[in-house]
Amino acid sequence: MGPLVPDIISGNLNYIVAFIIGILFGAILEQAGFSTSRKLVGLFYGYDFTVLRVFFTAGVTAMVGLMGLSYFRLIDINLVYINPTFVWSAVIGGIIMGLGFVLGGFCPGTSVCAAAIGKIDAMIFIAGSFLGVLIFAEGYPAFESLYKASYLGAPRIFETLNISQNMFAFLMVLVALTAFYFVSLIEKKVNGEKLTFFEINKHNVLVGGLGLVLLTGSLVFTDSKQSYLKLVSDENFVKNYPLDEIDSDELAFRLICQRCEQLQIIDLRSEEEYQKWSFPQSTLFSIDNFFEKEPNLFLKIKKTKKIFVANDELTERKAAIMALKMGYKDIRILKGGLNEFSKEILNFEPIKEPKTPQEKNINRFRAKAKIEVAELIKNNKPQGPVQKVQKRALGGC
Repeated sequence: MGPLVPDIISGNLNYIVAFIIGILFGAILEQAGFSTSRKLVGLFYGYDFTVLRVFFTAGVTAMVGLMGLSYFRLIDINLVYINPTFVWSAVIGGIIMGLGFVLGGFCPGTSVCAAAIGKIDAMIFIAGSFLGVLIFAEGYPAFESLYKASYLGAPRIFETLNISQNMFAFLMVLVALTAFYFVSLIEKKVNGEKLTFFEINKHNVLVGGLGLVLLTGSLVFTDSKQSYLKLVSDENFVKNYPLDEIDSDELAFRLICQRCEQLQIIDLRSEEEYQKWSFPQSTLFSIDNFFEKEPNLFLKIKKTKKIFVANDELTERKAAIMALKMGYKDIRILKGGLNEFSKEILNFEPIKEPKTPQEKNINRFRAKAKIEVAELIKNNKPQGPVQKVQKRALGGC
């Protein structure tokens, strides 16, 4: 329920919804025949590849769907848990589970589904599963070194292969469709049916349509972070992009003014620089925060002027362009950056022998602002990075 929690569905209600979804999922599995061991082991004997079709379809649909949710910033991909990889645990565990699947006719999930409708062999399978869990738990000290051997962290295959996320997704969907085609031929061969290499019917049209949608999605739903970073990598584009600006005098005035409209100052410097000194009403922000859920909501606060500040104006412009392209409103940058603000306000040196009324006003205002803004900064307690309320949920099948 990633996109809905906690904004629409509370944490506690999420468990209730998950429970209901679990019941519906089990009912669908039963209707699909997954409570029958003959259908499940048909994968290994070649007469029924329903298991491969269902789980491969679920996998590629979830993959492309997750890419889509991330693309539209409805889910924080950084909160998606990736199971850590222990090579020998995976190999040995896979062999044991595979043998258990062939001999028992069930996997852990389908065994529960079959047991729920009274299948005695499934109940025996579940009892064996619990026995295996007990043996592993009690013998863990002896298995621990093997269990934790060859730790690879939580790698993502497309990064390991050094290809783009979209290319990997496209290839996976292509492999799935190719597998569906060839296993249908194997089924017909094993079951003694007439081989037809190309056949137009409702089933094939539906599979082809779904495949086309997934293939399109795998190419369209690009890694939004990389896309935006690539957009602002062109300095000429960044420098010439029209942005609303606020100069040093106006920012100083708004900081001093008690009755002015509320500001949201987005500080793009390093945490060390931010902790050394920062403006009131400012929040430390990084480029990564633009693609995370809580910071994303932070930038959507209405009736505030969002001012991006950094040491130099170019950094501000890059962040502001990304924010505008993402659909955020009321974005401004500090003209000249904090280097210019420090020169004109914090380290202001009066104009010697001012000749025009404007120069006199500048001297008078900046002399006052230098003292008052410095006092505000001195009394300010840095808020630190924008708070991320959600935590990564562990677990997974």
